[in-house]
Amino acid sequence: MQFQQLQYFVAVAETRHFTRAADLVHVAQPSLSQQIKALERELGADLFRRARGNITLTDAGEALLPLARRILADADTARHEVQELVQLRRGRVRLGATPSVCTGLLPEVLRAFHDRYPGIRLLIEEGGSHDLVRELARGALDLALVVLPLPTPSPALTTVELLREDLVVVSSPDAPRPGAGRRTVRVADLESERLVMFRHGYDLRELTVAACRAEGFEPEFAVEGGEMDAVLGFVRAGLGVAVVPRMVATRSGRGLRVTPLARPGLHRTIALAHRSDVAPPRAARELQRMLLEH
Repeated sequence: MQFQQLQYFVAVAETRHFTRAADLVHVAQPSLSQQIKALERELGADLFRRARGNITLTDAGEALLPLARRILADADTARHEVQELVQLRRGRVRLGATPSVCTGLLPEVLRAFHDRYPGIRLLIEEGGSHDLVRELARGALDLALVVLPLPTPSPALTTVELLREDLVVVSSPDAPRPGAGRRTVRVADLESERLVMFRHGYDLRELTVAACRAEGFEPEFAVEGGEMDAVLGFVRAGLGVAVVPRMVATRSGRGLRVTPLARPGLHRTIALAHRSDVAPPRAARELQRMLLEH
């Protein structure tokens, strides 16, 4: 089995078209078809069902596709690792993070990293922890900042706790103070509030809804489906209140009233994750060190 054959196989699987796949990998279509057939002979199974104008994966092709993608991603990582110069004057780091972490924790660390290693490209992907874990597992990310506990614990990942952060309630200064004007808000007080809620898959959404249900009520949403910036904007406009990390509230506090949650409150743990079976590239390890020291 040749590396090039796997490249061609993935290209056909993603485009579902031999000619477009050949254009994608810059090879003549007959050569690509011959290599696919050679791969099928070696594996002893057809990878595609070929009908005129309709290319679909067989069961064998479906089984091979995630493995081939991981092999190609690992090879790409190895290539970049070798190409990096000793002084880290070039290279890249693919970092995933939840949107709230991008807003609160990352800017200062990334600025310090960029000042020290200006030749290293930083590729940032925002997403929920579930999506980031999946991207790590398939080799599309070097590191990810995720919220613990992971939605689907994976023994293939190594996680190191980075910080434990309090959550607070933010509201518009023009709206009545939540919690009947007290200096702190209980989770139970949110039953009488309309919440501005994040989209599905957002870690803060799951945490907030679970906390409300633990108090015996289903939260009422004034508006839902936003990312962090949108949620803060809706709160500033007086549409409702939101539960956000203290770090985000502090950095984005202009036009917001910040009220702590009463003890025991709500918290979240941010961890730095990477694959256990593959060491992160050197530039990623340096960013990892700076994040852990921050």
